[in-house]
Amino acid sequence: MTIADEISFRSDVTVELVRASASDADVIFAARVSTAGEQSLEDVDADAARSSGLVNYLMRDRHGSPFEHNSMTFFVRAPIFVWREHMRHRIASYNEESGRYRQLEPVFYVPNRDRPVVQVGKTGAYEFLPGSPEQYDLIETDMREACAAAYLSYQRMLDAGIAREVARMVLPVSIYSSAYVTLNARSLMNFLSLRRKVEGSHFPSYPQREIEMVAERYEEEWARLMPITHAAFVKNGRVAP
Repeated sequence: MTIADEISFRSDVTVELVRASASDADVIFAARVSTAGEQSLEDVDADAARSSGLVNYLMRDRHGSPFEHNSMTFFVRAPIFVWREHMRHRIASYNEESGRYRQLEPVFYVPNRDRPVVQVGKTGAYEFLPGSPEQYDLIETDMREACAAAYLSYQRMLDAGIAREVARMVLPVSIYSSAYVTLNARSLMNFLSLRRKVEGSHFPSYPQREIEMVAERYEEEWARLMPITHAAFVKNGRVAP
């Protein structure tokens, strides 16, 4: 098998919940310490369903700190251009694989034909529309050829004894990288408010589709872990407290 045969292309992302300490009760005991002091210890295992009104009040009036006493860690595998946007959110902890210490795998992102690819309108007031069959053909052909050529160059440099940190410079941002991402519910709400386009949001957002794919998977897992908090977030216009 040649190197060219090993090169693969994807049009999705991987998002897996690795571990979590996150429940709606975490919000309740954190909030109640302000009025109950040490007696709030009795609320550590509170019945969150009976306190959904409190969670909604905190969300509605943007009392944000009670939503920080929890933690979720995700394993994410996505193209590097997604990571550039993701790491703009300086409210999470990241540990990413290193192209200095390991050879990067030949896996590249190519959008499928469901992805809108034609930009119409001015910056700040534009939309993306589906492309023509010819445009999708061009995307697939040119992206695959460019990625394959870049990876072959990368491999040639490695074989010639050139350091990984130098050889990687030839690779495109469509190559996949993986990282662990740890954040709390408040941080996640901030991320979701900006990286998902959802009807009913008080502040509409227009994220790039590929980072929205990551956000969708985050929200699925978070909604399962903290359903009352998630429902309050949605009810109050998806505004991070």
